[in-house]
Amino acid sequence: MAPLSEPDGKPNGEPNGEPFILLGVRGGKREKLMQAARQALGLPTAVVVDWAEWLEQPALLTAALSARPCVFKIDSPGDDARLHGMLMHQGSAALGRGVPRLPDTGEIAVSGAWFAGFSLALQRVEAELAALPHVQVMNTPRELLLMTDKLACQQHFAARGIPIPRLLGPVEGYAHLRAVLDEHGLNQVFLKTRYGSSASGVVAYRRNSRGAEQATSSADLVRGEGGARLYNVKRLRSYNAQADIVQLIDLLADQQTYAEAWMPKPRLGDGHYDVRVVTLGGQPAHRVARVGTRMMTNLHLDNQRADVAGLLGEKDHAALEQTARAAAATFPQSHVIGLDIVVRKGRAHVLEANAFGDLLPKLLWQGQDTYAAQLQNCASHEA
Repeated sequence: MAPLSEPDGKPNGEPNGEPFILLGVRGGKREKLMQAARQALGLPTAVVVDWAEWLEQPALLTAALSARPCVFKIDSPGDDARLHGMLMHQGSAALGRGVPRLPDTGEIAVSGAWFAGFSLALQRVEAELAALPHVQVMNTPRELLLMTDKLACQQHFAARGIPIPRLLGPVEGYAHLRAVLDEHGLNQVFLKTRYGSSASGVVAYRRNSRGAEQATSSADLVRGEGGARLYNVKRLRSYNAQADIVQLIDLLADQQTYAEAWMPKPRLGDGHYDVRVVTLGGQPAHRVARVGTRMMTNLHLDNQRADVAGLLGEKDHAALEQTARAAAATFPQSHVIGLDIVVRKGRAHVLEANAFGDLLPKLLWQGQDTYAAQLQNCASHEA
């Protein structure tokens, strides 16, 4: 196995005629965008090994990678319910747990069992790649796993001097959260599920000296005969009753939730924004401001895009570029990284790294979308 980029960020290149292998979800939006980009560049169609099919038939990936030198990209397993269930089953077995209850559609259930299954899968890929030096890998399994574990990733950044929001550590439930806030003298905090993505299970919590408190989240608390459950929604929910907040946070604590200090974002009109930056070979490329009037600015929550160039002054722009390069450099074997960054008053802080952060349709950098740019960056010699 060879990383796609050299330590200096320069692409190794994809020699003429070498196939491109994609471990992804067949027919999913990511695969379609990749195939469209390859077609636009005049490159052969990528060979797709479907995640679910591979888990059932491991020889599929072996056959795809063993034929001859190739470039290999591991893409997101996505939100495919069947695949999610397979990873949860395999993870539960590895952890010595019983058969898990499979989540409903939209239910927030990104648990340790899912991550254990995902880890086993990528460890199998890594073991296979170790015997295949002719395979050039876009993002290595080890670094993909580290980015998927949000808490470990932020600890990784902090240990290497990358500015991040102040980490407060794991939260075991509502009572523990209150104790953590008291210990640190804070009244507002963000809670995040350790293995979640796209604002799933994120909570903005705040309280005041009069005892009033509020939790804002993309998690919808639904009570039923089988007990309370949480479901992802596009319109953020605000919880003001203590009983609701207690149940919300206690349920999320079962998903291995951690807390970090509230990071103020720069204002824009009636809202505020942060910046998603995609790095290619360690260099900042595509970037977009995510503008929202509520606490979470993720684009899928009906927030708006804005042009970063028109928002940042010279010092903020320099801070964004420098921090993105520094953060990407801590993942030297990852060619494509999505970074969420807050830039304010000439300083930049990394909110998180996204292992699969290139899904930004129609966002262009130097005339190319994220998929065409990553291919051009690594395949300049391919006919």
